[in-house]
Amino acid sequence: MCGIAGIFNLDGETVSPVTLRKMTDAIAHRGPDGEGFYHDNFIGLGHRRLAIIDPSPAGHQPMISKDQQVILSYNGEIYNFQELRRELESRRHEFHSQTDSEVVLNAWVEWGPDCVYRFNGMFAFAVWDKRRQSLFLVRDRYGIKPIYYACWKQTFLFGSEQKAILAHPSAERELDKNALLEYFTFQNIFTDRTFLEHIRILPMGHYLQLPLGSSFTLPIRKICKQQPIKNTSASENFQPTLTLYWDYHFCEPDKTLKPEEYREELGRLIKQAVKRQLVADVELGSYLSGGIDSGTLTALASKELPYIKTFTCGFDLSSASGLELAFDERIKAEAMSAKFKTEHYEIILKAGDMERCLPAFARSLEEPRVGQSYPNYYVAQLASKFVKVVLSGGASDEMFGGYPWRYYRVVNSSSFEEYIDQYYLYWQRLVENRNLKRVFSPIWNDVKDVRTRDIFRDVFLHHNNELSCPEDYINHSLYFEAKTFLHGLLVVEDKLSMSHSLETRVPFLDNDLVDFAMKCPVNLKLNNLGEVVRIDENQPGDKQSQFFLKTKDGKQILRDAMRKYIPNHIVDAPKQGFSAPDASWFKGESINFVKSKLMDENAAIYQWLDPDPVQELLNQHFSGLQNRRLLVWSLLNVDQWLKEYIV
Repeated sequence: MCGIAGIFNLDGETVSPVTLRKMTDAIAHRGPDGEGFYHDNFIGLGHRRLAIIDPSPAGHQPMISKDQQVILSYNGEIYNFQELRRELESRRHEFHSQTDSEVVLNAWVEWGPDCVYRFNGMFAFAVWDKRRQSLFLVRDRYGIKPIYYACWKQTFLFGSEQKAILAHPSAERELDKNALLEYFTFQNIFTDRTFLEHIRILPMGHYLQLPLGSSFTLPIRKICKQQPIKNTSASENFQPTLTLYWDYHFCEPDKTLKPEEYREELGRLIKQAVKRQLVADVELGSYLSGGIDSGTLTALASKELPYIKTFTCGFDLSSASGLELAFDERIKAEAMSAKFKTEHYEIILKAGDMERCLPAFARSLEEPRVGQSYPNYYVAQLASKFVKVVLSGGASDEMFGGYPWRYYRVVNSSSFEEYIDQYYLYWQRLVENRNLKRVFSPIWNDVKDVRTRDIFRDVFLHHNNELSCPEDYINHSLYFEAKTFLHGLLVVEDKLSMSHSLETRVPFLDNDLVDFAMKCPVNLKLNNLGEVVRIDENQPGDKQSQFFLKTKDGKQILRDAMRKYIPNHIVDAPKQGFSAPDASWFKGESINFVKSKLMDENAAIYQWLDPDPVQELLNQHFSGLQNRRLLVWSLLNVDQWLKEYIV
């Protein structure tokens, strides 16, 4: 796990080594164990190393092929690298280290861009291929590892974080107003935009090839689906292409197995995924909340690594109320720690901890995304004091249907367009459409043509949208949330963990496990689908309260498969998210801090938003009229981001 950066002067101008070092220095936290550079006139690749596998100097990057024609700067972990190494050795490739980096390098030499189809892992890397005179950037299937790019005139820049790009002297810092509107609709960004006008994130499951002499504009115009890049000679003139090489495909299987066969296979695949991701030459730990996801990983990892270190974030609930009283799961975590014999560490957050970390948090995150994620910042900080690698239970919900109260809202849709209309309205998490014009009045002329419904619909651009049964609509929702909500969570997790030089691994995103999950029947994931489908809309009374609130419905196949490892009271517990009791804190202990930041009309954010309608929405929260904790947090986060990166 590392940080990468690079400069590619498309007009042939020589790269400045001083500038390249400034770019890697900006992301030194991603790789405190070493640095490296490659310069060749118009191309420069930089690397910061966090040494996880083979920490010896043999793993130094950028790494150069035996024939000196291919140069690699790589960030990630390839969990099947040992199998690939054996195959490459049989093809007469030589190895001088035990790293997965060298496997990636030789895989490129052997298979070119098609090597990405062979990798099971998380990665973002750059390859300069002298033979093709072309730069290749790629991001893993699921978007676990980010990579950003920008182009000013004929200077193409890239980096694991935007900080690397911003360290270049030509970098411009201009707020992307369209991205701001997108964020304040969904509390996320579904497109490839960032908060900075000229910087883009390479989409998950995509690669980009950029030949010398290309003309480059944002965004890249031509988008291809599953179209491998052809081997080209340096003399051929072609434009850069952004290629989708992999995408999710949730669907009902053509042929179903017995439920017990699915459960047995799931258990096997989870054990295999965990075992694969325990390979490291440094100490490894695991997050451990009170839920089934982290409990599963810890239970299985503890069998391979006795006395593994585990980490939990708890909360001071002295001023919490309602559902928030269940947010502190330390008792459950401690019980599982005792059961699995882990070496357990905890951190307890109070209202003031959010206030204290906000500047550092905003710098680390770079772009506001989903959720109130500052607890993730603190628990990563805790884990980094003891280990360099940690397992996370993320992605289980998205793979196995962990949010049924969302899916059930649209399960009875009659068409794709009706589905879009209903789900789009639900995912307006911050500012509803009816309030957008007032909230964005200072810049409305600049963003009035943005159609957030179209942005929402375009998530399905490469997906089969012929839907005929309730299971199709459920699978559509799983696809949507994997592409958007999960992607946002992964970006957040990478930034916050790597800010503490900590690698996070996500076993539920093992390729074999994901392939299984995408074709697992919906009726094995959700308990109450049949009952929900039979809801009579003409029947009086509250139909939502039964199914649209958080329940223990969902992930049923995972619950059943893990009973042999996890206590039943954990397996059967209702779904519990990882969040602080901010709804109470924002109108209680933290109210003075919130008001000092957001009720001040001179706040940075009010250069772009109208304070009057924003403060009306805030007062709804302060008075208890409506829970707007996500909006409060998002405003605080964006305001601080503006101070760090724009104002």
